[in-house]
Parts: sequence; C-alpha cells; structure tokens
Amino acid sequence: MTKNSSDQFSKQFLEEILAPFGTVETSYEVAGEPQWVDLYFIPTNPPAIQELGLLGRMAQTACLIEPFRNQPTPSEVRSCLRKLYQVHGNYQRKARRERQSIQDTDLPQLWILASSASETLLNGFGGSFSADWETGVYFMHPLLKVAIVAINQLPRTEETLFLRLLGKGQIQKQAVDEVIAFDAKEPKRTAILKLLSNWKISLEMTNQAAADEELMMVLSQAYLEWEQQTEQRGRQEGALGEAQALILRQLTRRIGQVSSTMRSQVESLSLPQLESLGEALLDFSSSTDLDQWLKSH
Repeated sequence: MTKNSSDQFSKQFLEEILAPFGTVETSYEVAGEPQWVDLYFIPTNPPAIQELGLLGRMAQTACLIEPFRNQPTPSEVRSCLRKLYQVHGNYQRKARRERQSIQDTDLPQLWILASSASETLLNGFGGSFSADWETGVYFMHPLLKVAIVAINQLPRTEETLFLRLLGKGQIQKQAVDEVIAFDAKEPKRTAILKLLSNWKISLEMTNQAAADEELMMVLSQAYLEWEQQTEQRGRQEGALGEAQALILRQLTRRIGQVSSTMRSQVESLSLPQLESLGEALLDFSSSTDLDQWLKSH
C-alpha cells in the first residue's frame, strides 16, 4: 500500500491519466498474505489509449503497474513477481469455475516503473532490450510477462512524457517543463499540475520537504504555474458571470421576462458573444428579436 507521498503521487497520477480509457484500481488487494498491487488496469478502449504514448502502449491490455521512485531492490522486484502470479492464479481459478479456457495472452502483464535500473539488476532478472520498444524498456523472459522500465534511459520525446514525470532529478524537471509548455487550455496540463501541487503540499505537511530540495524546486515551479492558471481562470469566470448578469438585466428591461430556455442560451455564450449581444439588444423590442439573434449566433 502507499508508504509515502511519492507512492501516493505515482498512483494518483497514473489513475488520473488512465481512468478515461479503462477501469483503474489502486492498492489492489491480492489473495493470500495481505499484499497490494499499486495499480491494476483493464482497458475498455485500447485504440483511444494510444494517445498516451508509451504508457498507452503498455496499457493496451490488462496490466499491473508498480512504480518506484528509487531503483527497486531485488527483493522488491521478487515481491512484485509474487503479486503478479497470485493475480494470474485468480484469473485461472475464475476460468475454471466458469468452465472457460484461458490463454497466456489473457493474463495481465507486469510493468515495473523504476527511476533507474542498473545493469546488475537487469541482468539478474534476465532483462533484455526489444527492438520493437523504446530504449529503457527491458523485458524478462517472455513467459514471465514482466518488464522493467528504466525511466532515466527513456528518450526525451512526447511519447515518453507521462512516464518521465515519474522519474527523478533532471529527468522529472524536463518533463514538468514540457507540461508547463502545454497550451493553457489543455486539460491534461491542469490535471498534472494540480497533482504535482498536491504532492508539494503533502511533503510540506508531513515535514518531508527538506529531505529532497531538488524535488521541491520542481514541485514549486509546477505549483506556481497551477496557482497562476487557477487565478486567471477564476478571473475569467468572474468576468463572464458579471457580463451574463448584466446582459440578462438589460434584456429584462427591454423585452420583459426572459424564458428559461433563452436564459440558458445566453448563459452559454462566450464573453465576446455577450458583448455583441449587449450592442444588439438596444434594438430589441420583443423576445422574438432575442430568439432570432440567438439562432443566428
């Protein structure tokens, strides 16, 4: 289960990114001795998930994802393997109960996300590079259904952005810079900056901020961007609300009571459209004039 704020951020981040494309369970409990998989994902729209780049490719089929902020120890990797095969056992028992057959391709893949992975660790578990995948993705023997992703070795491309955000140091800073460079209207920008900001607040509240000054600098930059975007959105929404109220008051004076349907249409207008309506309503004499204007705009 969650042991610290880094684990919590990783799970919240992956849940936020993957949720629109399938079923996500964090801290998924496996049978036997109490153990929890950080994230268990079942895709419901595999084609659409491709927009997530490398992460989307990894999540094309049911999978377990175990993120590590530091390089996992051999013991931690073996613990991940035990959980994977307990989940496989659950799949096989369910298939027997329902008298169905199950193929290896139906069983979940395990993805271990590591900020780094040494040659000793990779060789110890038989990890090898596949020419069909990006640099930094190492597969154990095929029938094991396990891969280790060394985030520090991933190429700096748009395809790997969501995984690099789970890295450390300069790798993570570069990824955050790329998110900040997104268009301000991009929903993922707001969502990611909010998660990073919550991570910063969590570190401060649990007195962990001093333990990683480099991380705090990265998170502080994200927090500042999120704060500025939130304030700007608040100002824009405030200005829009004031304009709507003003226009509706003027319409009531010119043409009398505005119907709920037309009120809803007015409230859906953008600020420039409201300004245009404010000029046009000076010539209105009835609700018919407003109805015609709304239909033409």
